[in-house]
Amino acid sequence: MNIIKIIFNEIWGFLSFDGLFTIIKTGNYGELLTYQGFASAIAPILPFILIIELMKGLLFKKFSIVNYKIPFFSYLLNTVLGRYLSLGMTIICIGLLERYALISISFTWYWLIYGYIIWEFAHFVYHYLAHKVRLFWCLHSTHHAPESMNLSISYAHFFLEAPYADIIRTSICILAGVPPPMLFVIMFIDGTWGSFIHIGETVLPDARLGIVGKFILTPSHHRIHHAKNIEYMDTNFCNLLNIWDKVFKTYYPENIQTTIQYGITRELQKNSFLDAYFGEFIYLAKDVYQAPGLKNKISYLLMPPGWDHLGNHKTAAEMKKKLLSK
Repeated sequence: MNIIKIIFNEIWGFLSFDGLFTIIKTGNYGELLTYQGFASAIAPILPFILIIELMKGLLFKKFSIVNYKIPFFSYLLNTVLGRYLSLGMTIICIGLLERYALISISFTWYWLIYGYIIWEFAHFVYHYLAHKVRLFWCLHSTHHAPESMNLSISYAHFFLEAPYADIIRTSICILAGVPPPMLFVIMFIDGTWGSFIHIGETVLPDARLGIVGKFILTPSHHRIHHAKNIEYMDTNFCNLLNIWDKVFKTYYPENIQTTIQYGITRELQKNSFLDAYFGEFIYLAKDVYQAPGLKNKISYLLMPPGWDHLGNHKTAAEMKKKLLSK
């Protein structure tokens, strides 16, 4: 009976019905006008869309359990191992760094714009490093391992990635003067949109979103980010605002004539969650162990994925250079 209760609580928690159910039960609909009430009202939307994705896949015989294996087991592991780590790192960074903020701002709509631009920069830094520093790529690669795109991919993360990401993002935002209450609101907006941009082709075939895609990053942009097509690699690092991708020239729109190939360039063991979750760490450990000299060992940790101490580099930058030279 306890196992059934635990499973029910996990499903209920995943569907995010608690807050909305409480509002309906108490009849306090005025709560919907508050931030907490609004957040509770929209929280079930993404799990509901995920269910629609699954149902459409089953209906049109496009459903494959393999496409959901990595996200499902990642979600289970992260629930056990990483549930509180990310929040803990955020709170620690706030406590340590808030006194050193460069400016002090109030929680107003115009400062919220400033705060979001700073947050997006901090997200760009974390995300860029996750693709350009091999140790950090090991944390991030689980998210890129699935070879299809659907909302469940937003749950496919190594359990230490969120703490690493929030150390960088929180530190930059707090030092730039973003107050903690504003930071948590931004995190909620970012998390909601960051999940939505993983929506699959079964629900949203054309994800460019028309003119909206000129100003923000859409699911179309994020599908490109998850592609292993050489021309698409290491692009669209931002989450909502495309400003920093355009500043650092990593912005790339979808070419609808190019079929997106999802996944990572390394060949994964077929249907292996363990390889998707731990594989990059194993390959990194082998390279570090076999590398001659301390300098090369450290370089394997800090250089981009695909770097080789013999000069036979297969980094994204090198592969793009070879593609353009043809």
